[in-house]
Amino acid sequence: MVSSIEELSARLRDKLYIADRGLATAIYLALKLERPLFLEGEAGVGKTEIAKVLAELLGLSLIRLQCYEGLDVNQAVYEWNYTRQMMHIRLAESRGEKLEEKELFGPEFLLERPLLQAIDPKVKKRRVLLIDEIDRSDEEFEAFLLEMLSDFQVTIPEIGTIRARERPVVVLTSNRTREVHDALKRRCLYFWIDYPTFQKELEIVRTKLPQASEKLASQVTRFVQELRQLDLYKVPGVAETLDWTSALVALDKEALDETVVEETLGALLKYRDDVDKLRGDGSRALLERVKATG
Repeated sequence: MVSSIEELSARLRDKLYIADRGLATAIYLALKLERPLFLEGEAGVGKTEIAKVLAELLGLSLIRLQCYEGLDVNQAVYEWNYTRQMMHIRLAESRGEKLEEKELFGPEFLLERPLLQAIDPKVKKRRVLLIDEIDRSDEEFEAFLLEMLSDFQVTIPEIGTIRARERPVVVLTSNRTREVHDALKRRCLYFWIDYPTFQKELEIVRTKLPQASEKLASQVTRFVQELRQLDLYKVPGVAETLDWTSALVALDKEALDETVVEETLGALLKYRDDVDKLRGDGSRALLERVKATG
């Protein structure tokens, strides 16, 4: 386990994740208090990555539940293995045996989905549970999570209540496409991850992509920071900054120039209107400002 915020920051950095003091404090408290951590922020600012890095840092397995509209208990918690149940019934019939209903709803016929896997009392070691993009799920699923996140248990009518022996480390993320209910937030520690400052983003680029030249890393970071000030449908996140830098390194570029910016905009912007807005005079003017700042 981690004994201080400073140690956590250092160990995150060792895993190539740069966290400022506020974020490191939120993660530390979530670990210390065994409370779920709810992270909100724009897409691509590193919310999902935190769960992956924590699993690696703590030496725990990562279980991921990707949320989407229509996600239900069968896909998130458990369902019965109907094929196996049918085989069991036919085998019993061939032997002339009579089955009681309870025999068909035992643990051997249970298919565990991510939430149940995370609290499985048969597993003695803690796990990291990532509930990714909770804002994409329906409100009914949110309501179901209340029991899970407050008591770390789920109730299966045919079996009873299953409670975690060791509470999982839970990270929930939201891109805020809709407001998540207060009842769910109250069960979590909350932190908003904003776009990083120039210095922090430059440090992330240098840490993640040390093969990029210092000049290229600085220019790319400055370019993206300037880009976020424009009126775009979707401004790039840190993930896009890293993607773009990787693309430029793959092209053996040491610095930005007009041609390569035009040719690689697809690594940075994901909507045609945004690309059209920046292409030509837009990217030229932005590049000039980047070069003017050094």
